[in-house]
Amino acid sequence: MIPKGTLLIIGGAEDKGKTIKLEKARKDREIEQLEILKLLLHGEKKLEVITTASNYHKEVKNEYERAFNIVGIKNAGFMHIETKKEAGLSKYIERIEKADAIFFSGGDQLRLSAFLGGTQFIDVISKRYQEDENLIVAGTSAGAMVMSKIMISRGGTSEVVFRDDLELTTGFGLLELCIIDSHFIERGRFGRLAHAVILNPEQLGIGLGEDTALIVKNGEDAECVGSGVVVMIDGTNLGRTNIHEKDDDKCGVFVENLTVHMMVKGCRFNLKTKKIANPAKGRRNNLKHELGSPH
Repeated sequence: MIPKGTLLIIGGAEDKGKTIKLEKARKDREIEQLEILKLLLHGEKKLEVITTASNYHKEVKNEYERAFNIVGIKNAGFMHIETKKEAGLSKYIERIEKADAIFFSGGDQLRLSAFLGGTQFIDVISKRYQEDENLIVAGTSAGAMVMSKIMISRGGTSEVVFRDDLELTTGFGLLELCIIDSHFIERGRFGRLAHAVILNPEQLGIGLGEDTALIVKNGEDAECVGSGVVVMIDGTNLGRTNIHEKDDDKCGVFVENLTVHMMVKGCRFNLKTKKIANPAKGRRNNLKHELGSPH
């Protein structure tokens, strides 16, 4: 079934109105202030923010409230759910049933999978994402990583890939074709995403740079927005690798024919065919006008 909703997956550290770090990038490349958060909603439409991933949810709430005020989001609610029992409460279910957009903030993706995975809360979001063309489901950092069916939970801290240096678990499964990583360039995560893809070559690795996002329509048509890059790692044509050899776990992993694509703002990519399509160079991207999502 082709999902009717829209996904907005963000690499973390998106511009929230603190302009110093991103000022030069915007000047050089015509990046709008708070460009990514502007893709959520405007005016009186309802946004629900899930802060479950963070241990500092009050600080997260305050930071996003300031940013939302700048971009004109006037109707944002916040939920901090910390048990599966809480996730089943009718007061939360009713709110996500009525929301125009649902946004998972950053933190620890294991908190999201542990407290929300397999609950009615996620079942309702998944159903609405499949059926409601007006719904936007967004996530940043950990909130983006949990959107995939296979999720990176731990590991990948060294430059060399070691067989035992990666832990995978189950995410929410809104994107079944991909494994997602965030803060990709800034935290040197190429090795760990490549590791995940080598183990699961049918999956496409999506490495999201900071202040950078993919807008995904129809579950497969993706467009890059923001000031950084998105790296796609494709294992379709993998050749030789020692990933499954257990004779020497201290030996680093090698791999042949791993395919890498790099996207910047304006590039489009089909997650199913794993091809860049119509890069749309120099065109200003906008969720409302480019991808037809009503605001």
